[in-house]
Amino acid sequence: MKATVYEEFGGPEVLHQGEVDTPHPGPGQIRIAVKAAGVNPMDWKIRHGWMQQMIPTELPAIPGLEAAGVVDEVGEGVTDFAVGDEVVGWASGAYAEHAVMTNATKKPAGVPWTEAVAVPVAGETARRVLGELDVKSGETLLIHGAAGAVGSVAVQLAVALGATVVGTASPANHAYVREIGATPVAYGEGQVERVREAAPKGVDAVFDTAGKGDLPDAIELRGGTTDRVVTIADMDAQKLGVPFSAGGGTPEQQRANLAANLALVADGKLRLRIARTFGLDESGEAQRESEDGHAPGKLVIVP
Repeated sequence: MKATVYEEFGGPEVLHQGEVDTPHPGPGQIRIAVKAAGVNPMDWKIRHGWMQQMIPTELPAIPGLEAAGVVDEVGEGVTDFAVGDEVVGWASGAYAEHAVMTNATKKPAGVPWTEAVAVPVAGETARRVLGELDVKSGETLLIHGAAGAVGSVAVQLAVALGATVVGTASPANHAYVREIGATPVAYGEGQVERVREAAPKGVDAVFDTAGKGDLPDAIELRGGTTDRVVTIADMDAQKLGVPFSAGGGTPEQQRANLAANLALVADGKLRLRIARTFGLDESGEAQRESEDGHAPGKLVIVP
């Protein structure tokens, strides 16, 4: 089968399309014909070799942890899925024509493949961090990177909780941030003053999805405390005493959250913006754009 592969750790130039053996599912697993694979920051962090202690990767490797597709083979003991089911969830080696899935749920009819694959990682991350921040109705939440894949989902879920949301984004994305329910502010110099103008009663919690050095500003906006500040992207978090949220929950909880988020998408209550789609032979470009950190929404590989 065709797949994106790399034989050494490094920059996006190490990625190339190749022919590899088609995988088969083990006990409790399913295999899909991939219709869409999500591009996530974890993909290029693994590719760089930065995650070896947390996620050991043997080379050669196929990137991709998130996929949507049609079940074409089931492993021993699988009873929840059958060949032909349309599913979405977490996978191994998703940048390929076929991938083995480790945790999945059925895709609602009518939800496009590219939108479905935007839900697992971003939706789980957004729900998890909003829970860690204990965001409540009537509070004000600041989200750094509000137009991105995770940030835009977090905006909508927080608004649904009854929170007021202020979101940093580039001016080109302000209209979109406003459409999904947040007050947009430009990032960069003077950001603290702009946030204070948008939230004159103060900020109750900060969710940093961008990892662009905004944590000192977040701490200042929280009155000098790291309490109720969480990042998923800033590697200086530990130095500053800010919690770095990097996953959690049982597979059952992840599936339940995924199903709940997909239902919101199907009902039109959760909007997803696809920034761009790429072919397998464009995977390097896709990861380069992800690493640049300015994609206005989800980046998707379509084999």
